Parts: sequence; C-alpha cells; structure tokens
Amino acid sequence: MYAIIQIAGKQFKVKPGMVLNVPTLDAEPGKKVNVERVLAYSDGTSLEVGTPVLTNVDIDGTVVAHGRAKKIIVFKKKRRKGYQKKQGHRQGFTQIKVEGIAPAKPAAKKTVAKADAEVKTAKPAAKKPAAKKAPAAKKPAVKKAAAKPAAKKGE
Repeated sequence: MYAIIQIAGKQFKVKPGMVLNVPTLDAEPGKKVNVERVLAYSDGTSLEVGTPVLTNVDIDGTVVAHGRAKKIIVFKKKRRKGYQKKQGHRQGFTQIKVEGIAPAKPAAKKTVAKADAEVKTAKPAAKKPAAKKAPAAKKPAVKKAAAKPAAKKGE
C-alpha cells in the first residue's frame, strides 16, 4: 500500500510507518498532520489516480522533529575578471512519520427530495414561435478589369 502526496510543491511516495523530510511546516513536534493533496493511491491490487487530487483518501502523520539539511556550497566565478563569491546554504526541513493511509469514509448524502418535488410541479413556460428571418441578399461580385500592359519606351 502506498500513496503519492504533494507537500509545499514537492511530491513524495509514502508508505505507512515511513519517516520523510518535507519542507519546513508550521507545526510543533508531536502534533498530528493531515495531508490534503493526495495525487495517487494504491492498495496493492488497484491504482487510483486523481484529476488532479483524490478526495477519498486520508493520510495521517505526526511531526517528529525540525532540522536543517547538510550545508551546500554555492561558488560563483567569472574567469579573467577577478570575481569570486562563495556562499553556503542549509535548507530547513520537518520530519514527518506517516501513521496510516486509509480510504476516507464516504460523506452522508443530504436529502434533496423537497427541492426536487418543487421543480417537478412547476410547469415550463410556453414557448413563443420564433419568427423566421429572411436570408440576407448576396451582393453581386464585382469583377476587376484586366490591366493593360504598360507601353514600351520608344513606341
């Protein structure tokens, strides 16, 4: 069983019990997280793909910790110009443990019988016969006269 989810513009393949690092979220360690954007879900026998998301799948997780990734060195240089620039960057992340993946329970359908009854009792308005329009008269095509050949010099 697995699902493909989207968090902060990045996609992850998750399985129950898996711990993954996602871009930093505003949640304290120990808090529950519910993923709203589920793109695909497989129970092992069939695969459901959303258009663009699935609304009938719930993915629950717990925030384990916050941290920062390994430092990345950004080095810029322009040859023969004496320009060099060295920068470091550490991207923040949130560790999430996936507690479970389950199809959501279908929502209870609301009764709309009263509204349907009112629609059925109302009679449609009588239509007025549409007046026929006469087709527009075509304009006669204008033919251009053939151009005369230019006179030669000396004649």
